[in-house]
Amino acid sequence: MARTNILLEFNRLQNEVSELDTPAAQVRKIVDSVSEIIGTDVCTLYLKDQHDDMVLVSSHGLVDTGPVSIPAGRGLVGLVARERHALNVARASAHPNFFYVEGTAEERFESFCGVPLVHYGKVIGVLVVQRTGAVALDSDSEALLITLCSQLAHIVADMPVTLQGAHINTYIGGVRGSSGIGIGQGVLCDHGELFSVADEPCTDVEAAIAEWHALLHKVRAELEHEESLLSAQLPTQASSLFHTYSSLLADHALIQQVESEIRNGNWLPGALRKSIHYFANLFLEMEDPYLRARHEDIHHLGNKLYASLQGKNALAERIASVQQVILIGDQVSISDIAAVPSDKLAGIICFEGSSMSHTAVLANALGVPAVMGIGVLKHLRSRERFIVDGNTGRIVRYPNDRLCSEFQQLINEERLLLDKLSALRDLPAITPDDHEIRLLTNSGLLADLSPGRKHGAQGIGLYRTEIPFLVRDSFPSEQEQVDVYGEVFKAYAGMPVYMRTLDVGGDKQLPYFPITDEENPALGWRGIRFSIDNIQLLMTQVRAMLRAGGTTGDLHVLLPMISAAEELNSFNELLSEALRQLGEEGYPVRRPRVGVMVEVPAAISQLPFWRNRIDFVSIGSNDLTQYLLALDRNNSRVASRYDSLHPAVIHEINRTVVIARDCGLALSLCGEMAADPLAVILLIGMGITTLSMSAVKLPRIKYLIRKLPQQRAAQILKQCLTLDSAQDIRAVLNVELQKLELTELIK
Repeated sequence: MARTNILLEFNRLQNEVSELDTPAAQVRKIVDSVSEIIGTDVCTLYLKDQHDDMVLVSSHGLVDTGPVSIPAGRGLVGLVARERHALNVARASAHPNFFYVEGTAEERFESFCGVPLVHYGKVIGVLVVQRTGAVALDSDSEALLITLCSQLAHIVADMPVTLQGAHINTYIGGVRGSSGIGIGQGVLCDHGELFSVADEPCTDVEAAIAEWHALLHKVRAELEHEESLLSAQLPTQASSLFHTYSSLLADHALIQQVESEIRNGNWLPGALRKSIHYFANLFLEMEDPYLRARHEDIHHLGNKLYASLQGKNALAERIASVQQVILIGDQVSISDIAAVPSDKLAGIICFEGSSMSHTAVLANALGVPAVMGIGVLKHLRSRERFIVDGNTGRIVRYPNDRLCSEFQQLINEERLLLDKLSALRDLPAITPDDHEIRLLTNSGLLADLSPGRKHGAQGIGLYRTEIPFLVRDSFPSEQEQVDVYGEVFKAYAGMPVYMRTLDVGGDKQLPYFPITDEENPALGWRGIRFSIDNIQLLMTQVRAMLRAGGTTGDLHVLLPMISAAEELNSFNELLSEALRQLGEEGYPVRRPRVGVMVEVPAAISQLPFWRNRIDFVSIGSNDLTQYLLALDRNNSRVASRYDSLHPAVIHEINRTVVIARDCGLALSLCGEMAADPLAVILLIGMGITTLSMSAVKLPRIKYLIRKLPQQRAAQILKQCLTLDSAQDIRAVLNVELQKLELTELIK
């Protein structure tokens, strides 16, 4: 076959495979098609199981003898997998690694060409082609097969390895959305797609219009009920999430447009489709970014109306007999979460999304394990069992009873550990050699406040002010922000509250102020850069912070993504102006402490120049790690390489600590490192005395601190600074946890 046709052939094969209903049919199509494309008598697909054995999942040309499994490393198939390159021989039976599979009639085929299937650096299987004649594949055919296999690996990566008709545990990687482990039955959040509805004649116009008004009333009631359910779990923040839908439902233009389409002879679903499409396009064509973004709201509302019309919106009915629910969808909505009782919601799986998506933020606030961005799961069965491992950012599809039992044991151990750690709530975090470390919590929703106090937080080390912005359909007013921030100071009266100014852009887009046309959003218009360019928003926010803190709140203002002195100067000028304005207006306020987030590596060397313009430094370990390693931790292709214990990260954080100490600047660290027991050993060794983390992780870190002398941690740090591998650093730290009998902290 000509090389120019290989891409066409593969695209054809990929499309045909995607249309098939079952994995068995898909792999059958693959082996039949590859045998035809390459021109061979046999094509066999082997996939690696959890024991590294090669399981024959489908074959074109071999006799079907039932389940076939080649032990790990055995035979030519095992050789190809182990050596990770193609093997092309004329006489397979003469090769010293030949392994005969009884009953397949493989002896009729002399030649053998096997190619490894590699997915993100790991061999997941082997594709084999054979012919009756003792002639190796020509070089062109071998090259074609290698090319095909490089693409086929991505198609078969998520297919179940089958043996004796039973599904073997299939791990699928994504992005950590919310920590924890959940086991339950999947419920798909699929509410139908309005735009696929066809036009049909309307047989009774007045009845259809009456049905339209009844539908409006029904959906309004559903929204009110969903809002009340969610508000009980996430007070204050929920109302704005439903405001857009409610406003659109009351819009006379939409109501009359649907009526007009019905009177023109279209049935209600068709009239609804045409009306929603009309208004969505109107907004999509507007120049204003905020108004243009509203087309998505109209589209979502149309789907909600259509789902309710079909009776598909009653998620509660579908989960009634499910004991533990795993919600699954492109983006699990807030309405879906609100529909499941908190004691039944075991986990969330999203095909799309990142760790900072609305769904992930809400899952964290509710303590529900969530994994984001796993890609579409094909051929979902009703109430299919899943394991959601939010700790590693993976799910397990087709888990057998044994694996479920192992994960349930982890869940039980976690509960027992938390019960044991709860006794430490009111005790200080002091090392055995009397070094005290202040433990603060991260927050962003009012629902986060209670868990922090429950677990003994000594203040808020990172309050993400962008969340009240993200969950609305417009910029909040100054008074609305004062009300939200006031609740935070009330909950943590007498304790420090570190409020980060608006940090949007990149992976945190405001729905009503989308930032488009950025080839690399992570390096674009975000953080302090966005705020300074929209100085009116920053002024309103700073005024709200000052008013909420008053003269009694211990306010610390954190500036995100700082990389230049000009940005710091601009903020300090704005802060002085805000204090002047509020003083003249009669508000009792005082100047807060101001600090910078060390997230952009450029900030580290600038700290000595800024020492007289700031009061403290806060290391944002997540973004700092990401920028130092040039890795997007929300990109599933490279997320496995993201490691906060990379030597470069450890050295740069240690350098930041030394510089801050020399400059007389207070220093704290927030992010995932603050909650990682292995990393905390090194942070204690560096002399960091303030850590901020999610509330649920706080007890185990306090437990570690009370067991580990600071002097010993310093010795371990010194040793780790000589190592050039994150793997070696982890090994040293794991040994130390074993010595302290604290390995349970990292299970």
